Amino acid sequence: MPVFNLMPFSARNLGVVVLLALLVAAPAMLAWRFQDWRYGRQLAQMAQSRAEALNQITQAAAAQQKAEEEKRLALEQRLSTSEQTHYRALSDAQRDQDRLRDRLATADVRLSVLLDADDTAGCAVPAATGSGGVDHGAPRARLDPAHAQRIIAITNEGDRGLIALQACQAYVRALGQ
Repeated sequence: MPVFNLMPFSARNLGVVVLLALLVAAPAMLAWRFQDWRYGRQLAQMAQSRAEALNQITQAAAAQQKAEEEKRLALEQRLSTSEQTHYRALSDAQRDQDRLRDRLATADVRLSVLLDADDTAGCAVPAATGSGGVDHGAPRARLDPAHAQRIIAITNEGDRGLIALQACQAYVRALGQ
């Protein structure tokens, strides 16, 4: 006599239901575990590939940033050199202007202007030069030292403006490269 027949009917039905539930649940749980393992492996591979892609993007961004930094440093160096050249040209022009102004003040040099050869009514300049003169050029009139100083100041400002303009043009050219 089998053990199954010794059980009461309600317990027998319950036993059959439990046995059937175990027979259905066991493969389902095994399939669930297998799917979990397989999807976990796929997710790990996706995470790894995403991390590698992100690492490549980060390296490319770092290389680009380094290249931009090198460009900026090169531009700063060129601008520094240009600024030094500009400063040197400006100080040389200033020194030359100061030297000329000093020579005008001490009467070493006198500024003069050419006279119109046809206009003899405006200025009475002797036609013949003195015995000590070697200048055979056009007649000239000397300027008053105060006027000469003003002319030198105007040309000094003009020279500074030209030097500043050249520096600005060099700066724009450097930015355009």
